[in-house]
Amino acid sequence: MEIEEYDLKISEKRRNITVSVVGCERLGLTTACLLADAGFKVFCVDADQSIVDHITKGLPPSAEPELESLLRKNVTEGRLLATTDIKNAVTGSAIVLLFVPTKIDKKRKPDYSNLERICRDVGLNLHPGALVILEGNLAPGVTETLAKETLETASGLRAADGFGLAYCSTQTTSSTGLQGITDHTKIFAAIDRKSSDLTKAFLRLLTKGVVLQVSNIKTAEAIGLFKSVCHEANTALANELAYYCERAGIDFIEVRDVVNQMPQCHLSMPEIVDRDASDDSYLLVDETENLRMKLRTVMLARKINDALLDHVIYLVKDALRSCGRSARRARILVLGISQRPNVRELEGSFIKEFIELLHNRGMLVRVYDPLFSHKELADLGYPAERTLTDAVKGMDCLVIAVPHDRFKRLNFRRIGLLMKKPPAIVDLGCVVEARDIEQKGFTYRGLGRGVWTR
Repeated sequence: MEIEEYDLKISEKRRNITVSVVGCERLGLTTACLLADAGFKVFCVDADQSIVDHITKGLPPSAEPELESLLRKNVTEGRLLATTDIKNAVTGSAIVLLFVPTKIDKKRKPDYSNLERICRDVGLNLHPGALVILEGNLAPGVTETLAKETLETASGLRAADGFGLAYCSTQTTSSTGLQGITDHTKIFAAIDRKSSDLTKAFLRLLTKGVVLQVSNIKTAEAIGLFKSVCHEANTALANELAYYCERAGIDFIEVRDVVNQMPQCHLSMPEIVDRDASDDSYLLVDETENLRMKLRTVMLARKINDALLDHVIYLVKDALRSCGRSARRARILVLGISQRPNVRELEGSFIKEFIELLHNRGMLVRVYDPLFSHKELADLGYPAERTLTDAVKGMDCLVIAVPHDRFKRLNFRRIGLLMKKPPAIVDLGCVVEARDIEQKGFTYRGLGRGVWTR
């Protein structure tokens, strides 16, 4: 290795070390900003020119004030550069981080062609002694087979002897902000002792949380997938119990609040999982099929979660039916398009698919999100009005899709006066209470909240 563990620990020496971060969507860009702030010279490498242009202007893909401030600071001070030229970036880099999401094809099989292409491009420009770290969920074995073999073939170097190789699983979620990312555990494994020592020292610069080394790379890959699958299974249980509560006239939220006070009990919130954004289960299922076995619980959980969006359509139709209207040509206003509350983040949002499902059933849809301007919504392809007042006029039903704090402060009595009578509301984020909103004249439906009376 051309760099030593000691070099990473001394801020003056870090200034002479160049790091390339390949794949600069949210997690990759956040990592790049943290590295630049630690003193490294950082190249953000992405094939998408629009992402590179935004980074160059100091604009992150999601509107997070902390991340934007950190990005602007390091771009202005010249420690962080963005480029589409992977050759120029990697050639001068002592450390290369790869954030390459795995695509799932129409047959629900993992497509590693993008990872293979990037490993080939990195390998062709990798200099002896560099350290390559893969981040993001991969099926167990991919790092030490496809990635390693492609890097070796392209570079003419051997892993461990000619370059270092490690895999890191960042235990975070798409709803985690900058502070959460810097506090989360990083779990890693490496191909040899030298790679391990360097990777551990390097990762300690990125997090205040635990840096945990496990016995081998395959185990580290499994940990990332198991965490995702565990979350999906817990979500599926919550979603199925939410269905039951609606039928039984029970408020799931009240039940959950009490159950979670009991030892060894934890119920998740019902959650719509974007069908294209949560594909980790398919990585694991494909691997187990190669071993001639099936993960029945994993696939059942995925099936339950995939069905939730159709259930939300049912809630909308049921609310309209209780108002004496058919779904066809009903006017629906969807409040919120973000992936998570109070943040301008679209990656992983289910709203596009939801709107398409509403359209397929003959409904007319508008959207409103206070975090996005009218022009931004229009540019994203959303049918939008300039103000909330304009958006609610003549609507049959409101769907609170994202529980932004601003929605909790809305004057629903006034909104109801602007809508068709009787107005309907479907709450997916526990923003309103059934009794209160029904007193304001609305027909109410809520995900898992089977306490409506109309």
